[in-house]
Amino acid sequence: MAGRGVQGRVTGRLLALGSRRWMDELGAAVAAFEATEQAWQAQGCTVSWLAEQVPGATPAWQVRGLLAFGDEPRPEAAAALAELRRQGVRQVVVSGDNAGAVAHLAAALGLSESRAGVTPEGKVRALAELRATLPPGALVAMVGDGINDAPALARADVGLAMMSAEGGTDVAAHTAGLTLMRGDLWSVVQARALSQATSRKIAQNLFWAFAFNALGLPLAALGHLSPVVAGGAMAISSGLVVGNALLLGRWRP
Repeated sequence: MAGRGVQGRVTGRLLALGSRRWMDELGAAVAAFEATEQAWQAQGCTVSWLAEQVPGATPAWQVRGLLAFGDEPRPEAAAALAELRRQGVRQVVVSGDNAGAVAHLAAALGLSESRAGVTPEGKVRALAELRATLPPGALVAMVGDGINDAPALARADVGLAMMSAEGGTDVAAHTAGLTLMRGDLWSVVQARALSQATSRKIAQNLFWAFAFNALGLPLAALGHLSPVVAGGAMAISSGLVVGNALLLGRWRP
């Protein structure tokens, strides 16, 4: 159930495991578990609710228990995000987790902007809202690894799917514009640096191509450039462009 949880039959029992918002939509009685949920959320945990549909009961969905998941930032996350901030990159956490867990994680990573309880469709809307606050020419990048991130990865100016042994889904990789094969945020920093290096190479190659033509065309028009010399100059120009591009092979993060 996109943005809500998972539902299925186990030995004939219809069970639902997911968010508190989903429990409210199902009409489940949650009052007896609210204190436990709030205590776990205060510790920065994400809480999932387990409910069973009981025919003839009121309400039809009965809560059977809670599961709390505590996320710890990866060791390199704070340093990688700090480097991106040093480069002037604005960062916003957009998560489907509860507000307490998201605020706890954002504080641990030194992030001042966060949005919690966001559905997959809400992440797309959040991208549009962020884009509206940016100056002309600025781009919005989305980094994600899950099914819930796929719509936003597809709609972002730059979608980066993180794939690793620990996680990452194929649907995220198929919708993103760039797939990072390591699950650490330093790969985001390195991908940005590589893209900048590539852009510089493109600009340099355009300069050399236009420079040779800007010099050669007037000389040829005035009759001061023989076809043999012109052909040689074109070969040298192409060689410079290809050689300069091949230097990217020596780029290291």
